[in-house]
Amino acid sequence: MTRYAVRHETRYAYGATVDLGLHLLRLTPLAVIGQRLLDYRLGIAPEPSRNVAFRDHFGNAVHHVAIEAGHDTFSVTLDADVDVARADPADLPEGEAWAQVAASIGADGFPARPEVAEFAYNSPQAGREPASTAFAAQSFAPGRGIVAGLRDLTARIRREFAYVPGSTDISTPVARVMETRRGVCQDFAHLMIAGLRGLGLPARYASGYIRTYPPADAAGLRGADASHAWVSAWCGEALGWVDFDPTNDLVVRDEHIVVAYGRDFSDVTPLRGVILGGGTHSLDVAVTVRPLDGG
Repeated sequence: MTRYAVRHETRYAYGATVDLGLHLLRLTPLAVIGQRLLDYRLGIAPEPSRNVAFRDHFGNAVHHVAIEAGHDTFSVTLDADVDVARADPADLPEGEAWAQVAASIGADGFPARPEVAEFAYNSPQAGREPASTAFAAQSFAPGRGIVAGLRDLTARIRREFAYVPGSTDISTPVARVMETRRGVCQDFAHLMIAGLRGLGLPARYASGYIRTYPPADAAGLRGADASHAWVSAWCGEALGWVDFDPTNDLVVRDEHIVVAYGRDFSDVTPLRGVILGGGTHSLDVAVTVRPLDGG
């Protein structure tokens, strides 16, 4: 088990006064299998006139905040303490054949787990499309176990796509990523999800944090120092959801902290909202994930 201190800082600076700001925050780590939220604190400036916490459709923790006084900056700082203790990926069974998993979801139109089946269908940023389906299919030969196929697809994305920050934005479609063979963690998660859905396999978008290493450390993980994204794939009733990080070619273990699950990025945006006024703006984001136990 590793205990982490997480800090996520977001700051907007506006070119003109904002008279009203309404924001949805999805920043708080989840309490899920293998992860325990010990404590969290949200610092918001200016002080909101309303701050309402609730759970969304996917069970994610959301804060709805309203700032009704004029302001020219808006900042949110999350501090959280989290225990992470997931099973060793080396002990992960191969699972049932991938085609059996797909058949259990969509064969007769009445899946046993509708809350799982919803992740097998198109979503705004991770819909089925020919190129990603064909790419994923190379990892799923007839009769291959679901986990073996997922491990292979994860490794191929890491190997065949270049990690190039700034080469895409939040609206870049999967088809474009397939053409250019470059992107960031969000793009690789969408690509993998779209490919799996093209094969009839349920896959979720996972948003969260990943352990921060010193810049000179060779063990450093791609996607640190900001919100990270990876894929949660349904591996059948016996195994349930298993998370894979195609940006780093990992089965997720003890260096990832889950904040939210959704169909794609549009369901789990860390901070979104509407403002009245503001003009142009600049945005600064910094994330640090530090082990507290010397691990």
